[in-house]
Amino acid sequence: MKNNKDHRPVDELQYDDESENGESRSRKMISMLIYIALVAIFALVIVNFVGQRTIVSGSSMETTLSNGDNLIVDKLTYHFRSPKRFEIVIFPDPEDPKTYFIKRVIGLPGETVQIDASGNILINGKVLKENYGRETIQNPGDAITPITLSDDEYFVMGDNRNNSLDSRFPQVGPIHRSKLIGRALCRIYPFNKIKGLVP
Repeated sequence: MKNNKDHRPVDELQYDDESENGESRSRKMISMLIYIALVAIFALVIVNFVGQRTIVSGSSMETTLSNGDNLIVDKLTYHFRSPKRFEIVIFPDPEDPKTYFIKRVIGLPGETVQIDASGNILINGKVLKENYGRETIQNPGDAITPITLSDDEYFVMGDNRNNSLDSRFPQVGPIHRSKLIGRALCRIYPFNKIKGLVP
């Protein structure tokens, strides 16, 4: 016959089990919090340095982009190379940094941009061959006289050339590279208009 003094009371065993379960729940809770924190950090890195979803507001990029289009903006590429001509870029409104503009790169650093009386875009005196413009330019703005870009400036325009506030006008002017947030990579909505936007 076994001596009961060699065994712990049943309620003591139950108490130990509850303690172990509590420690297990604490470990699971800590693991979950660490997982959530890692996901949040990853999301912040993606949004701030890699890419983000942006919604087009307005018609300055018609007919390429329309009001309400949802885009994925690539914020990583320009950390490794310079913007290229005809890429669609996003940058803050110089007069209201909380608002963002979306335009197409037309002139590159060091180039001279002019728009003649016929609405032709001239780069270093030669007509730029492109078919992004929705209409013939009616208002060349400041570009009626040659504008020479500095080593870090870009001349940008909307595709809806007669309904776009862009580098032709003093409210915007040439855009410094440091102001370019990224380039439009693709349109993801509306679903029937999904397409890549890299020229």
